Amino acid sequence: MNCFMCKGDLENKNTTFMVELDNCIIIIKNVPSQVCKQCGEVSYSNEVAKQLEILINSVKNTITEITVINYTEKVA
Repeated sequence: MNCFMCKGDLENKNTTFMVELDNCIIIIKNVPSQVCKQCGEVSYSNEVAKQLEILINSVKNTITEITVINYTEKVA
């Protein structure tokens, strides 16, 4: 598979996903990703994107300022 941005080669890596909601930050570590070797663009499979959405929705009403989640512990 090739990068959507630059058409470079992708490699499978675990990355950190971060999203800001209102005044809160959610950080999800160890997310399975495809990272472009050329430009560094990060992409996710449909399944991983769905799991990220589920994780974010499960904590967005309970966080105070920062929440850190380990993807491999929550999805496995």
